Amino acid sequence: MDAHQPSISPPEILAPAGNKASFLAAVAAGADAVYCGLKLFSARMEAKNFSIAEFTALVGLAHKKGVKVFVAVNSLLKPNDLMRAGQFLDLLQRRVKPDAIIIQDLAMVSLIKQTGFSGEIHLSTLASASFPAALQVIRQQLQVDRVVLPRELSVDELRTLARKCPPNLDLEVFIHGALCYGVSGRCYWSSYMGGKSGLRGRCVQPCRRRYAQTGQTHRYFSCQDLSIDVLAKVLLSIPKVRTWKIEGRKKGPHYVYYTVSAYRMLRDHHHDPKMKKDALHLLARALGRPGTHYHFLPQRPQNPINLHRQTGSGLLVGTIKGARQNSYFITRERLFAGDVLRIGYEDEAGHSIKRIGRSVPKGGRLHISPSLKKAVARGAPVFLTDRREKHLDDMISDLEDQLDPIKRHSENVSPFVPSLPTGISIKTRMTDLPVYRSWPGSNPPGQLGLWLSGGTIKKLSGKMVSRINWWLAPVIWPENENTVNEHLQLAIKKGGRHFVLNAPWQIALFKKQKGFNLWAGPFCNLANPLAIESAGAMGFNGAIVSPELGAEDYFKLPRHSPIPLGIVIGGNWPLCVARTLAEDVQQNKSFSSPMGEQAWATRHGTDYWIYPNWKLDLSVHKKALHRAGYALFVYLIEPLPKGVKMKKRKGLWNWDIKLR
Repeated sequence: MDAHQPSISPPEILAPAGNKASFLAAVAAGADAVYCGLKLFSARMEAKNFSIAEFTALVGLAHKKGVKVFVAVNSLLKPNDLMRAGQFLDLLQRRVKPDAIIIQDLAMVSLIKQTGFSGEIHLSTLASASFPAALQVIRQQLQVDRVVLPRELSVDELRTLARKCPPNLDLEVFIHGALCYGVSGRCYWSSYMGGKSGLRGRCVQPCRRRYAQTGQTHRYFSCQDLSIDVLAKVLLSIPKVRTWKIEGRKKGPHYVYYTVSAYRMLRDHHHDPKMKKDALHLLARALGRPGTHYHFLPQRPQNPINLHRQTGSGLLVGTIKGARQNSYFITRERLFAGDVLRIGYEDEAGHSIKRIGRSVPKGGRLHISPSLKKAVARGAPVFLTDRREKHLDDMISDLEDQLDPIKRHSENVSPFVPSLPTGISIKTRMTDLPVYRSWPGSNPPGQLGLWLSGGTIKKLSGKMVSRINWWLAPVIWPENENTVNEHLQLAIKKGGRHFVLNAPWQIALFKKQKGFNLWAGPFCNLANPLAIESAGAMGFNGAIVSPELGAEDYFKLPRHSPIPLGIVIGGNWPLCVARTLAEDVQQNKSFSSPMGEQAWATRHGTDYWIYPNWKLDLSVHKKALHRAGYALFVYLIEPLPKGVKMKKRKGLWNWDIKLR
């Protein structure tokens, strides 16, 4: 190495923590940083998370040990959330002083500036910053310090992003932990089925359930865990990847300690065969799911869905045998007093959690006492989900003794009130916008939307191209960016001026915004006035708001919107967009859930879209929404596969039940 060349420090290992024991386990294992959520505005609201008082003491200890702490405030914000979010940020700044805030909502940038938070801003993977040109606009427009990249990327795509990354922006990459089936920020499955949004940390994981298709029933969308393991050394050749992130804020201290310890070995001793072997042993015993490299190696991609392997979280230790009153299993592993077992899957009858009170040798029999309400199903898998070895407990206890006493401050409400934009008062006419996958075959009156396609653009006259609203896909991967750019330039050359962008960063594809009518599409997940104001500042002329919202939120938004608003009023909204599909799933054929809900999978471009067999339909409220201030009413029209029958049911989504 050149003596004058500055040495590059190794990437930091970022550990998850959803409770105090896991936080202390991360510190004990030598993590460089810990990320966690509090009891508000986190994308893992189902984790236990922390109170401010408890968290302040933990952060103080971490800083004494040289460990950084990042707070995830990466939830989608509704209009009524802004004041509480601002007060929360103000409290973090005054009391906790974390090193960084992790965000997904554009409103958070404005709130962070308004409250004077002095740490770094990290953009969550939920923001779907997935292509190289996005990085420049993210740094310039938002002054973000770090981008957390999607899990679906290959190492070649990571290198491409790193080459195009601005010098003052860092990249963070997931190396281990649970994989969502849908692309982060592009999954609405849980929300569509009952209002519990993954974008707000409340996902009920419908992708983990059993589904039936053509007489077969499997967990067709349940992924194995991501595990880069020994391939992590490849990331050392990409200096822009400054952080290796481990997923798992709902995991226990055993998982956190084992995974952090393993990846420290793989980072610091990757040339040592014995250390690599020891690291792999730790990962195998970390109580996660079976691992997959997923797309990391482009020449050897792995489908993360394996219908022949268990995908329950935890280590499989046996299967239930015997009758209801005499259920037992023969353990494949030695079990210790205090171990936590999960019997079956969460969506199966007889599912239960059991903490065992005595040690059981490998090959020993452990009886399971059935509850009065639940029968333990014969053949149900038994998973070891958490354990507390004595040496780990001792380390956690030692660190706990070093915590400063928790100071019980009176939590006075901050006087912070967010500064909101002034809404436009111009009355706009009602405009309908049907959006098709391909040219509908006739010349419909009024405005028309089409998903961007080079083939379609070539077939149409310049006059037609100029009147169409061209919709960009909600995900652009590095391999797709040049193609999308070529299609855009072709449309512009033929007179195209109206475009709907489905990630805020797609505005980077337009060198100059002047002369174009650019709208932020519904996949931008804009749900509050500050986020919409931020989109306007980026150069958008209008915004189609998040379709996840409830009636109350819809009617509040126009009052403070500085740009015209649109809404998806009806049509085929996807449950999710994914980069993979199980080999056994037949495209364009219905599959059904245990509740009888039906959907189908189809491919658009390089991604798979999952659609329910009933439409979103808010048309009964159209006039009221227009009076409230909405100008554009979007209908998404998908070709219906042969054999798929649409169900007649109310398609109000979260209109009445509200978004949770």
